[in-house]
Amino acid sequence: MTEFDRRKALALGAGTLSALALGMTPAQAATWQLRWSPTPAKDGLNAFEGLEDDRSHSHTSVKHIYTEGDHWRFDMHTQDRDGSDRQRNESKGMRGDGKTYPILKDTTWRIQYQAFWPSELTATTSFTHIAQMKVSDVGPPLFTLTPRAKGPKGGVLTIDGDSGGSRDLADYAPLQNKWIDVMYEFKASHSGYLRVVIQNGSTVVHDSKKNADLWRDKNYLKPKWGVYRSIKSSGLKNCYQLIRNYKGYQLV
Repeated sequence: MTEFDRRKALALGAGTLSALALGMTPAQAATWQLRWSPTPAKDGLNAFEGLEDDRSHSHTSVKHIYTEGDHWRFDMHTQDRDGSDRQRNESKGMRGDGKTYPILKDTTWRIQYQAFWPSELTATTSFTHIAQMKVSDVGPPLFTLTPRAKGPKGGVLTIDGDSGGSRDLADYAPLQNKWIDVMYEFKASHSGYLRVVIQNGSTVVHDSKKNADLWRDKNYLKPKWGVYRSIKSSGLKNCYQLIRNYKGYQLV
């Protein structure tokens, strides 16, 4: 059982006790329901609602998003382009058994996974997003997971965006070249919140919660993963991101 799973079990137990104290039956207490749990072997790239892989046809001889053993791999090469000034090779949305799981208004979700960020996936002075929460065709991301080149220790992993949930999470370099647990818990609402947990092995290096405006009044939220970066930073390298053990829970 992972630390996230142990925390979830404790939280569910506490929620049940609170419900009983209020005169509710356990059946009435809100619980986390697993909605999405793809595997590379079973689902492959069908784990996602869609892919954005070299949309400018700048590097047509290779695939940039694919499965590899127990994980999904997202490659980025210095020649790749998504427009004139940026690069994007990302997956978007959650899908399983032919069904898409949209994040609708006033719903609360917990999305967790493990990521591997190699040395080549550097913190940059301009944007390098390794995950996003987006609404299609509506403005900028609600939030992004971004390694930024600031501070004295090789960069800082941040949550950025205009939702009100921005914050620095942890020094980036100690999180590289190993599997890191990532969890977002959030409510898709104008009066929502965003909790972020980053765990390095058995050590929780960041766990915070902030109020955030996480609704755009149109369509629905969808998570994105991969590499989306500006070419304005110096020293960009061929790089990749690995992700495994995706889980999507809804509070119902």
